Order: sequence, then structure tokens, then C-alpha cells
Amino acid sequence: MSTKSCVPTGISIKDTGFGYTLSLIGGKYKMIILYCIAEHKVIRHNELKRCLGTISFKTLSIMLKELEKDGLIERTEYPQIPPKVEYSLSERGISLIPVLDTMCRWGEENRR
Repeated sequence: MSTKSCVPTGISIKDTGFGYTLSLIGGKYKMIILYCIAEHKVIRHNELKRCLGTISFKTLSIMLKELEKDGLIERTEYPQIPPKVEYSLSERGISLIPVLDTMCRWGEENRR
């Protein structure tokens, strides 16, 4: 294990790599959205909403826009009627999945 601190003394957490990572995946739904997309490879909005259950249409749309803006997912729009939009992980998003897997394993090992 590394001895270098992710949050060195005297530095604001938002100015660290740890803080940056949390800014990308923090919130109630972002990690779950990333996992659902990773599991399906390519998914449409309504499928993603079914996967998440209780999320509202508006909240899901906002989360997807933020994840796209942060370069974690890719949005592909097809010019047809009705409109068809698919979401997939970007290379950057794919590189985050091992971090989420580690968090998942830790949770499984430590929950009561």
C-alpha cells in the first residue's frame, strides 16, 4: 500500500486527485448509472431508467448530461423518427470501472 496521502495536510480536498474523483462520481446515482452502462455496454434512456428504478426522467437526464460533459460516457444520437439515443462508456469511463469494482468488493467484505 502506498504511504503517500491522497489528502495531504494543508491542501483542500477539492484540490486533490481524491476530491476530483469524488466530483465525477459523487451523488446518489452516478456510480449506479456507470455500472448499468458497463453491464449493458450500450443502453437507451428508458432501459437505463428501468435499470435504476426510482430515478425521475429529469434527474436521469441531468446525470447523463453531467457524465457526458465529464467525458465518462458517450451519447450517440441516430437521426430517425422517433429519435433514438444510446449511451455507452467512453475509454475514460471504462478506466473508472476497476475503482468502482474495488468499492463494491470492500462493501461486500465489510457490510454486516
